[in-house]
Amino acid sequence: MRDIKPHIITEGHEQYCLGELNGNEIIYDFEKMILYLNAKGKMLFGKAFKIFEEDKGILFKLCNYFIQDEANCKRLDIDMDKGILLSGPVGCGKTSLMKLLRCIVPHQKPYKIMPARNIVFGFNHVGYKTIEDYGNSNYFCFDDLGVEPIGRHYGKDCNVMGEIMLSRYDLFLQSKVKTHATTNLNAQELEERYGNRVRSRMRELFNLIAFDNGSGDKRK
Repeated sequence: MRDIKPHIITEGHEQYCLGELNGNEIIYDFEKMILYLNAKGKMLFGKAFKIFEEDKGILFKLCNYFIQDEANCKRLDIDMDKGILLSGPVGCGKTSLMKLLRCIVPHQKPYKIMPARNIVFGFNHVGYKTIEDYGNSNYFCFDDLGVEPIGRHYGKDCNVMGEIMLSRYDLFLQSKVKTHATTNLNAQELEERYGNRVRSRMRELFNLIAFDNGSGDKRK
C-alpha cells in the first residue's frame, strides 16, 4: 500500500512539508503552511501575490479549521462541523484565500467555488432545477454571497441563494454536509437581503470569520 503523507505537498519539482507525523497524527506548523500558501498563491494568481502580515490572524483561524485542529478550534470558538462564512470589504482577498486553503488538505473532499451571481444566471435560464443542483451532497463555497441579483424565471421572482441556503441547511442537519461562502455584507445586511429565517439558518451553517473593516483593497 502506498505511503500517504498529506502533510507533504509536491508542486512541480518542489516539496513542501507542512508539519510532522507523530504516529497517526499530523502536527502542522503554521509558518510552514504560510510558506506553502505564499508559493501556491504565486502559482495560482501570479508573482505579485503575497500573504500580508495583517492577515495572519485570519489565516491562523482558517488554517486550524481546515486541518481540523480540535484544540485550537475550541480555543478560537470554531465549530469544526460547520462551514466557513468569510466576510470582509471588497478586494481584501476572501476569494483567493478560499481557493488557496483547500490546497493544504489534499486528502479532504474538495469544495467547488461558485460565484453567487452565476448561480442566479443559471436559475434565470433553467429555473428551479438550479436550486436542486446546489442542494445536493457536493461541497460548495458560494462566492460574493448577497450581492447577486434576484432571480427571475418565466416572470416569477425568486431569492435564489436564500432558497439554496435553506436546502443546504436541511442537508447539513441530515448528513453534516458543509457549505462555505464569502461575502462583503455584514450580519444586518445579510438579514435584510435574505430575511430572518435564512439568516437564522446561516448562523447554524457557518462559522463567521471576518476581516477588519479597514482591510485594504489588495487588487490595487
